[in-house]
Amino acid sequence: MLEVKNHNLSEAKRNLIQKYLSGSFSQKGRATRPITPRAIGAVVPPSLSQEQLLLRETSRPQMPSLYNECFTLRIPGCLDVAKLQESITEIIRRHEIWRTTFEIVNGSFVQVVQLPPKEIPLQTIDLCGLGEERTEEEVLRIAGELTQPGFDLSRGPLMRIKLLRIAAEEHRLLMAAHLSIIDGMSVYKLFPSELAQLYAAFCAGAPSPLPELPVQYGDYALWQRSWLSDEEVSRQIAYWSKQLGGSLPMLRWPSDRPRPPVFTHRGDMQRFRLGPELSDSIKELRRSEGVTLFSVLLAGFACLLYSYTSQADLAIGTPSPAGRKRSEVQRLLGYFLNPVVIRIDLADDPSARELFRRVQNRTAEAIAYDDVPIEVVAKRLQLEMALSCSSLFTVAISLQPESTGDTGWRVTSMDASSGGAVWDLYLAFIDDKDEIIGRAQYNPDLFDGETIRDAIQDLRTILDRIVADPELKVSSLPHTVKQSSDPMKRVSSGNESNYTAG
Repeated sequence: MLEVKNHNLSEAKRNLIQKYLSGSFSQKGRATRPITPRAIGAVVPPSLSQEQLLLRETSRPQMPSLYNECFTLRIPGCLDVAKLQESITEIIRRHEIWRTTFEIVNGSFVQVVQLPPKEIPLQTIDLCGLGEERTEEEVLRIAGELTQPGFDLSRGPLMRIKLLRIAAEEHRLLMAAHLSIIDGMSVYKLFPSELAQLYAAFCAGAPSPLPELPVQYGDYALWQRSWLSDEEVSRQIAYWSKQLGGSLPMLRWPSDRPRPPVFTHRGDMQRFRLGPELSDSIKELRRSEGVTLFSVLLAGFACLLYSYTSQADLAIGTPSPAGRKRSEVQRLLGYFLNPVVIRIDLADDPSARELFRRVQNRTAEAIAYDDVPIEVVAKRLQLEMALSCSSLFTVAISLQPESTGDTGWRVTSMDASSGGAVWDLYLAFIDDKDEIIGRAQYNPDLFDGETIRDAIQDLRTILDRIVADPELKVSSLPHTVKQSSDPMKRVSSGNESNYTAG
């Protein structure tokens, strides 16, 4: 377990946090029993976090694309489409989760692994000669067509793929997938790495260089349920009871319209860039301060929320790669995320420098107790959430894992919106080498696009001030309290049956 009492974390522990948030942290001693292949014919439940995701989606049939994600693999140079198609087919054969569907048996979800396909259809669309502006318009249109229709969880497949030919030596592979089968490590590290290795081997007439996987996602799901015993759940619930008990703050965000009686989960998205100069300054600052990039971005986001609301007690969510702790799953594609709450206290008006360490400390705590799904935490603590809210928090932030490999193949997940939003506002950042880029996913029933653009610009301004002087107090940063049309309040109840899952 991470020791988190001291605000000044050692370099080794900072590295652990960085690896963990990027999904590449393994902990072999996490449990006495290793993950092993399941018995033939075993009934396989979804993982705990996967199950909560499926329950949330099926309870909202009006939003069938809520958990659809789109990512783009940019492939420079000449491309042998047949070999690329063969490589994708092999990846789907290797990873059971990418050919898994879900059925309800005796009132509960179970995983159903389909047989490996002989070939994956790969439609190629030629966009050569359209010009840069028209090409980008077409890319976004096609990405939207892939992403916005819902997936049939019981029939599958739970992904759609198209190949776009931008120029003779430039292609983009568009993939839309249901969140239940992917996470950041799958998209940014594992899939592009395996695809590049397989493609190179097949083009050279060689067999797959990848070793067979010793376990599959279904094996992990079975292991997880046996490991997460009542004793372990109680230990983690005890931590969250201290963090979330009492008066849990709900953000009085200055929305453009009153909150609907029931959260709609409608969504829109804006892409943005922090710019090369600011990005370089932020990365240099985090190195000089000895903190993670995520800690600087989270601190800036907390300052933005404070500047809009004057709330000194903030609850901000982040998708934690909880399931990636075991060494056995490091090479598996699949959904290993679990949203957690990071509670931040600004009441003593800390400096930006102190806030970096404070949020890093809170992050370390949260990821040490992130195995129990947030819905289970809420039910055990008898927290009742209003129907108009989406979770124990209404805003969230993440930093996607860095892409790996030297092939020049680059991944982004900023091209298309599913039309849904899990939270009021979700900022997802990518360290794209040259600069930090991001997407703001938000609910248009609450916010106008102009409001989100203003918020992004305000965030840039705050980060710029922090970079220039880390000793600035939070109260000294740009601070404009905006009137909220929706003063939200947390509802507390001891009646567990009244709880509404986020």
